[in-house]
Amino acid sequence: MITFEQLQSKQEAICVVGLGYVGLPLAVLLSEHFHVLGFDIDTKKIAELEKGYDRTGEVTKERLEKSSLTYSADPQTIAQAKFIIIAVPTPVDSHNIPNLSIVKSATRLVAEHMQKGSIVVYESTVYPGVTEDMCLPIIEEVSGLSLHTEFGIAYSPERVNPGDKKHTIDKITKVISGSNEAVFVVLEEVYGSITNTFRAVSIKAAEAAKVIENTQRDVNIALMNELAMIFHKMDLSIYDVLEAANTKWNFLPFTPGLVGGHCIGVDPYYLTYKAQELGHTPEVMLSGRGINDAMHVFMANDILKKALQLGKDIASLQVAFYGMTFKENVPDIRNSKVVSLYKELCSFGMKPFVYDPYVDKDELMHEYGIPLVSDRDDIPVVDILIVAVAHRDFAIYCIDELMYLTKEHALIVDIKHLYNKEEIEKSGRSYWSL
Repeated sequence: MITFEQLQSKQEAICVVGLGYVGLPLAVLLSEHFHVLGFDIDTKKIAELEKGYDRTGEVTKERLEKSSLTYSADPQTIAQAKFIIIAVPTPVDSHNIPNLSIVKSATRLVAEHMQKGSIVVYESTVYPGVTEDMCLPIIEEVSGLSLHTEFGIAYSPERVNPGDKKHTIDKITKVISGSNEAVFVVLEEVYGSITNTFRAVSIKAAEAAKVIENTQRDVNIALMNELAMIFHKMDLSIYDVLEAANTKWNFLPFTPGLVGGHCIGVDPYYLTYKAQELGHTPEVMLSGRGINDAMHVFMANDILKKALQLGKDIASLQVAFYGMTFKENVPDIRNSKVVSLYKELCSFGMKPFVYDPYVDKDELMHEYGIPLVSDRDDIPVVDILIVAVAHRDFAIYCIDELMYLTKEHALIVDIKHLYNKEEIEKSGRSYWSL
């Protein structure tokens, strides 16, 4: 079995399979201590990385250029390493059923090229049992190698928060688990070189820990969303209520909003799927998912009621939509519920201009058929301004800038509660937020 000393001396290499939000920052960080090879099947991405460009925005050009990390789309790269980290997406399908095809393909590819004595580590979010019950048999069958005697398997869940420059990999405790003590020791040393580690008692426990982290957050946000809907009927701002409630020492600081992306809006379905497979109906989790998945409908209906008060036909209103990504300060539009809100409003006849300085114009058109205005100044003064994402570019808007962008008596929709309601209403505009 590969040893830490062989990796530390750079006799043997580490290969990171999948160079996205998770894999690339990890590979760059590990390359400060080890010989690291980066592999991805996306040849365009590899070409970009070789030029010092990370399309996710997680790693700067300067860090990429300083890094000793090498990039390749050639699967033979995997054969050059004995410590292999698989960090690929684990989405759900259109019916919210876990889609494990990508992790299966990556496993098969690794098994075809891995050497005897290798350790294969999974970082992808999965339900408990995937690593040992699904991936392990593929490795054994395709490689012809035997667990424990000829290779080891491990699971160390990623905890990357896209766009978060504070809670980076080196500042977050890494949960580790392995197929035996020898694997544990190597994992502890490798990951311990870049951050703190915590030993989970088993691979399944580590898988479960990861999936409940995001499930807990999803359920708590669902509660806030339901409270927001209730308080709207009482003409109460949930933010005013939360400000008061947060003065209690043990009140949890969650806020309402659109829950999208490839983590919080997806991961709970992995656990609910497994629970239902075992004959248990996870009512709280499914209820939370139902609330969060439908939040854009509530928002759209409430925004439309406000829009009708402007006294104009909906189709004739000039509308601008600021932000399309699933969260602030990232270019990622995967599973963005902002897109769902946009489409819901369009179904009532609105024809919004869309502006987002973080989004790739061609990608937005290809994925959702939504045209993007590249220059904010190309958007006319509008009747309705919908600021849907808390990008730092939008968060700094002052009242004068909001007035400049909108007509007199316009409606300003502040999804993320960025602005001062009283200031906006004093300017003659209407205001809507959760």
